[in-house]
Amino acid sequence: MSWSGASPAREDYPRAARIARRGEFQAVYSAGSRRSGANFVVFARANGLEHSRFGISVKKALGSAVARNRVRRRVREMLRLNRKEIPAGWDIVVHPRRPAARGRFTELAAELRKLIAAATMSRPQRQGLRP
Repeated sequence: MSWSGASPAREDYPRAARIARRGEFQAVYSAGSRRSGANFVVFARANGLEHSRFGISVKKALGSAVARNRVRRRVREMLRLNRKEIPAGWDIVVHPRRPAARGRFTELAAELRKLIAAATMSRPQRQGLRP
């Protein structure tokens, strides 16, 4: 069995598409827009890159480690499957809420797409620049 190559139809979630550092998360929280739904809170900030990056932050209040990891995997899969539909040039952080642990995948994915679209609707003006 070979792990070397991905199938051509497979959508990937490369490391370059991830937000990993604390400072990157803080930048999205402090300067980005926020949209809330029943199952998620989505933060988005323009990043100036040619691709969007994603971060997932699951709070301990959501449940046990098993439950948190399951939610994290499901959100990552939702992002992976819909990555081409999400506009380029954004840093997006997703906070799942407790009901997301019990929700149906298709319903959760639809809500997440809607929240991301709302959060990335208009680019915020850069500070210090004049029109």
